[in-house]
Amino acid sequence: QVQLVESGGGLAQPGGSLRLSCAASGFAVSSYAMTWARQAPGKGLEWVSGIYGDGSDIYLLDSVKGRFTISRDIAKNTVYLQMNNLKPEDTALYLCKATTPSRVDYWGQGTQVTVSS
Repeated sequence: QVQLVESGGGLAQPGGSLRLSCAASGFAVSSYAMTWARQAPGKGLEWVSGIYGDGSDIYLLDSVKGRFTISRDIAKNTVYLQMNNLKPEDTALYLCKATTPSRVDYWGQGTQVTVSS
């Protein structure tokens, strides 16, 4: 059974950092495409970053380039989103998604990130 559990969110000050984790079970993160998305209050889903099974990056949202980095630990079967120089506009629920080769999506429950002074 595929399961994704996000963690690492919380309250951060502008300019601060957080590292989000997406722990996967039921499959290997090296086999699926893994994506981070976010949803701010009253706004639609925004694709932040992703990584293919072969480790290549899918994309990175323009507004987070130079600040966010996606990575993964194959041994821990976990994908990370390192977020530096956080801004208030980064406040959102951050969600992890796994996409199988047959394009079936699995989602985690999300972790809340709030950037405020």
